[in-house]
Amino acid sequence: MNSVVNFYERKNAEDNVTPRELLKSGAEELDLPPTIEQINSVFIYLAELKKWNQKMNLTAIREERDIIIKHVLDSLSYLKGFSPAPGSRLLDMGSGAGFPALVIKIAHPEIAVTLVESVKKKASFLRHIIRTLKMENVEVIDKRIEELIDTHSSSYNIVTARAFADMHAAISAGAAFLKPGGLMVLSRGPEETIGESAMSKAGVALDRKIELTLPHSDYKRAIWVFRKAG
Repeated sequence: MNSVVNFYERKNAEDNVTPRELLKSGAEELDLPPTIEQINSVFIYLAELKKWNQKMNLTAIREERDIIIKHVLDSLSYLKGFSPAPGSRLLDMGSGAGFPALVIKIAHPEIAVTLVESVKKKASFLRHIIRTLKMENVEVIDKRIEELIDTHSSSYNIVTARAFADMHAAISAGAAFLKPGGLMVLSRGPEETIGESAMSKAGVALDRKIELTLPHSDYKRAIWVFRKAG
């Protein structure tokens, strides 16, 4: 645990704050004030990410400040697009190192989360974090997303994705997994757009778009929320 403490108690030269302070103030700026337990969980997660990243490429972002802003705060920003309710089921496509879904789960432990990651080594990391943090109602599926259509279609209230090259691909892959009225939530660059025909083909409509700048940065994002036809 000392390595974890050292990780988030060290001052960052650029901000003159510790990573813990950076996360806490950033989450508060997003109107998502974290508990002490949630902050501790995040930094246990990040300490394990750093260790595993020495053996496999989980993330190209390695600076502590950038990890907190571009991974953790970016993951929390998805919660601008929806309010999880107890019993909600979230599917995360192409989970990689677990962003945004595991951060969302830490913030809202009452929801059930399914992480889909076809790369076996990355899926092993996700299972390790779930065990380490003693998370409940979290499932890791190490298959390609298209292999799940027959067994998981129309099963989720929320679908998230970070690994897709564009929104059209993400919506095309994910809409089938949403229940009627369910939401697909994507964090994209503010310049990206999507046509009405692509949304109509996938059976979704734009519910809202929220533009924001991630705290402690000039990193601009747009949270796109699409609703499946009911």
